[in-house]
Amino acid sequence: MSEPRPETQPEQQQTPPGVLGEMTPKPDHGEESYRGSGRLTGKAAVITGGDSGIGRAVAIAFAREGADILISYLNEHEDAKDTAKYVEEAGRRCVLVPGDLADRAHAKTIIPKAVEEFGKIDILVNNAAFQMSHQSLDEVSDDEWDYTLAVNLSAMFTLCKDAIPHMQPGASIINSSSVNSDSPSPHLAPYAMTKAGIANFTASLAQMYAEKGIRANSVAPGPIWTPLIPATMPEEKVDSFGQQVPIGRPGQPAELAPVYVMLASDEASYVSGARVAVTGGKPIL
Repeated sequence: MSEPRPETQPEQQQTPPGVLGEMTPKPDHGEESYRGSGRLTGKAAVITGGDSGIGRAVAIAFAREGADILISYLNEHEDAKDTAKYVEEAGRRCVLVPGDLADRAHAKTIIPKAVEEFGKIDILVNNAAFQMSHQSLDEVSDDEWDYTLAVNLSAMFTLCKDAIPHMQPGASIINSSSVNSDSPSPHLAPYAMTKAGIANFTASLAQMYAEKGIRANSVAPGPIWTPLIPATMPEEKVDSFGQQVPIGRPGQPAELAPVYVMLASDEASYVSGARVAVTGGKPIL
């Protein structure tokens, strides 16, 4: 792991979902630093939101640990192709599936595609998310509320339900929650609510499928420097993003990847129903 980047991020704004090419500074996904050790050799993984941010860092790490990857993403085609390049350079297969997870018909194509390509699913990472910052509920349209729930919760439900019949003992489900699940930002109310739901749903899955040998855990990131930030937060808040946590800076996506690797690996055979905080020192309850 390289040393965390010291630079701060200037004020900047993008339209959702945001792309890596317009970010200053560029996030670190472990492109130059992550070294694999065969911990996921022969496994097949599905990662939603795998084109950039945490999903990209996880895809790079999983590939370097020996896994083939299917990446689901919205429409950030150049970012997704770049991520696929790193996966393939690690000697692994990468399947790209663009489309909106809010469309359940599209969401239901992802697991069948993975099974068609890999013949199995060992790891499912539900990481794709949508958020917008608002000062009051009056600013949250009904359509935005429905879209946030569709992407963050309903798609996770659909992919879990579709994937589990194809999973064998030792398989792992990892869902991306957030520090907002316990310490909700008043400006991210719909998003924070879904992240609490993700943590709760994951805890249910862990108990429901323990007898089948399928593990389910969630990761609770704090402020992580990804395209979601300049695309969904007011410009004036971007330059101070991450300074509120004890470590005093935003995390890099590369700093999340080792946690996902551990939860996906056979080394975590007794870890299920956990929620792992990667928050820069801010506790979760």
